[in-house]
Amino acid sequence: MQYHAFVIKYAEIGVKGKNRYIFEEALVKQIERVLSKCDGEFNVTRVNGRMYVDAKNFDFNETVDQLKTVFGVTGICPAVSIERNGDGNLPDVAGISKAVVDFVDGVYPDKKKTFKVKVRRVDKSFPMDSMELAAHLGGEILDAYDEMTVDVHNPDILINVEIREKLNIFSEVIPGPGGMPIGTAGKAMLLLSGGIDSPVAGYMIAKRGVDIEAVYFNAPPYTSEKAKQKVIDLAGVIAKYTGKVRLHVINFTDIQMYIYKQCPHDELTIIMRRYMMRIADIIAGQTGCMGLVTGESIGQVASQTMQSLMCTGEVVTDIPVYRPLIAFDKQDIVDISYKIDAYETSILPYEDCCTIFVAKHPVTKPRAEIIRKHEENLTEKIDELVKTAIETDEVIVIEK
Repeated sequence: MQYHAFVIKYAEIGVKGKNRYIFEEALVKQIERVLSKCDGEFNVTRVNGRMYVDAKNFDFNETVDQLKTVFGVTGICPAVSIERNGDGNLPDVAGISKAVVDFVDGVYPDKKKTFKVKVRRVDKSFPMDSMELAAHLGGEILDAYDEMTVDVHNPDILINVEIREKLNIFSEVIPGPGGMPIGTAGKAMLLLSGGIDSPVAGYMIAKRGVDIEAVYFNAPPYTSEKAKQKVIDLAGVIAKYTGKVRLHVINFTDIQMYIYKQCPHDELTIIMRRYMMRIADIIAGQTGCMGLVTGESIGQVASQTMQSLMCTGEVVTDIPVYRPLIAFDKQDIVDISYKIDAYETSILPYEDCCTIFVAKHPVTKPRAEIIRKHEENLTEKIDELVKTAIETDEVIVIEK
């Protein structure tokens, strides 16, 4: 069967109050954005709690793949939608019966299946109620196809018939990513490395409707152009869902070397991390971001103990630090990395600046007062090095 419409389901948006329309309009905008990448003609509309995509001359798989990247969408239902006729009426019972029988024939060439018909009658002017019409349509299908049988508890096929402003017939619900539409919850700065965790953290925070900017700390010549390209590619994974990511590439080499020369080596990771957070905080302020986002998870590495997280987080004072993966097991993170097609890129063997100067025995329970004392060794040059790093920020705009 040639589908010519999609019924778009959403969940959390539906419980919003008087500002629900803001979220619906944002969802329409995001659907239109992803469909602009597809061949075909599309018209996105929202009416009375339902969202529709009418489509012509389109590639089904390409369209579904794009819709599956829209946060806020919980279900994508390939449908046959029948408009009201010239006098404003929907098809009568006979017309609906024919449409449903034809739908089953077109979608399911193998008729050896059990089925159930579910009718939702939003238009209460229709003469039959939902239960009566469902029973009638079930009888029509049984008359048309001897091989099919009814199973109201666990059917192979659930045929949904909606009598609304249109007549909608659909049976498949393709899962969407859920969450909230991008652009409905402000903007945040993601500290993006070449590892597994930070791209997943960016995906998770974006799923709540947050626009993402990202910052990457580059350390040439200790890191290669391939390591930088790896991070650009990971930003592209996030951009597939957000539409655009501005990636700030900060040259961190001079800062890293200075810390290496001036500070105790067992504290290198913590102090370097504190300066990354400071720089990210400054750039966040310059770009209107309302928080920093990291891929940290309690206890995963030495720099992510409770004491270490408290020590690195204390340098960010004006905005919150969001850690969406804070209680995730590593396998939980890996599973999401696979799901969003980031894993194979994340494991490419190109080092980032976090892994170049790693102490053999890093401190795992740092005390902030001691770290601050040792940072006094940096007083002579660190402010100027930070200023230079920010002034030479390379911004790469990544769109997918």
